[in-house]
Amino acid sequence: MTTGKVIFIFIAVASSRCFIVFSLRLLSGERFCDLTRLPSRQALQSDQFTVLINGYSESRIPILQTVSGVYSSSPSVAAVVVLWGNPATPAKTLVELSHNLSISSPGDAPISVIRQPSSSLNARFLPRPWISTRAVLICDDDIEVDLKSIQFAFNIWRNNPEQLIGLFARSHELDLTSGTWIYTVHPDRYSILLTKFMLMKTEYLYQYSCEGGESMAQARSIVDEMRNCEDILMNFVAANRTRMGPVLVGAKRVRDWGDARNEGGKRRGLRAAGEEVAVGLSSRKKGHRRRRGDCIKQFHRILRKMPLTYSYGKMVDSIGEQGLCEKGGKLVFCDQQFPN
Repeated sequence: MTTGKVIFIFIAVASSRCFIVFSLRLLSGERFCDLTRLPSRQALQSDQFTVLINGYSESRIPILQTVSGVYSSSPSVAAVVVLWGNPATPAKTLVELSHNLSISSPGDAPISVIRQPSSSLNARFLPRPWISTRAVLICDDDIEVDLKSIQFAFNIWRNNPEQLIGLFARSHELDLTSGTWIYTVHPDRYSILLTKFMLMKTEYLYQYSCEGGESMAQARSIVDEMRNCEDILMNFVAANRTRMGPVLVGAKRVRDWGDARNEGGKRRGLRAAGEEVAVGLSSRKKGHRRRRGDCIKQFHRILRKMPLTYSYGKMVDSIGEQGLCEKGGKLVFCDQQFPN
C-alpha cells in the first residue's frame, strides 16, 4: 500500500437500541500535527470523552471485546476506538474483530478498530482529527473498570481538567546513594499515572506528539528504543504544563486481566513488537524497574528538567462512617447496610 492511502471498511449493524457503524481504517501518511486538520478547542464537547484502547495481541481479543463493551455502555463515552499496533495482524482478522464488536457490544457508543501507522507506543498519543471531545481516556485492552467508577473518574477530570486522572499510580525518586532517578512505588505519594487507565485533556496528545522540538523528539525516540515508558513521558508533559501532580482515583471494581498474579501466572499477549509486557511493579519482571528508572533519567537529561510532582491521597466517591458496629454477629462499618 502506498503512503497516504486510506482504506475504509464499514460494517453496519442494526439493533433495537441504535445503529452503529464500525470502521477499520488504515491511517498511513496522515499529517497528525497539522493544526488545520484538527478541531478547535471550542468545537470539542465537554460532556463526554473518547476512549482509546491500545490493542496488539490477538490472544487478548476476547478480553478486548468485554472491555470495549463496558466503555461503550457508559453514557459519558462518545466513542470507543481500538488502536491496533501489531503490523503483522492480517486485515481479515481486524475486519472480523470489527464485526464481532458490532454484534456483541451492549452499549450505544460506536466502536472502531484502527490500524496504527506503526507499532511505536508513541502512536497511542497521536492527535486525531476525528476526536470530538475535550477529554480522552488512554487505556489498555486488559483493564476492566465498572461503569460507576468510569463515571466518577470523568467527574473528577471535569473538576481538574489540566491534570492527569487515573487508577494506577507509581512514583519517581532520587536515589541519594547513587545520585540517580529511580522508578518505584510509595504508600503515601505518587507522581506517575500508568496508561492502564489515564484520563486527560485532548490537547496533551498534540503537545506530546508535535511540540517540544528536538528535545521531545529525542525523548520519543527513547520510548521507541526501550519499547516502554510512553506513560512516563506523558506524565512529564502534563506536569511541565501544570506544575502539579496527577490525581489518583479510587474505583469500586477494577479487573486487571494482565496482572501476573492472576491464576495461570504469565500475562497473556504482547504489547510491543516481540516483547512481553511487564505488569508495572506487580510483575516483578527482572529489570523492569531498572529500565523504567533509566527512562526517567534519560527524559530528565534530554528535557533538562524534572517536572514530575508528587501528589498525595486518593479521590473516592463517598466518605462513610469509619466506626464499627455489630450487625448480624459481625463487626462492620456502621453505615454498611445488610438485608434483614
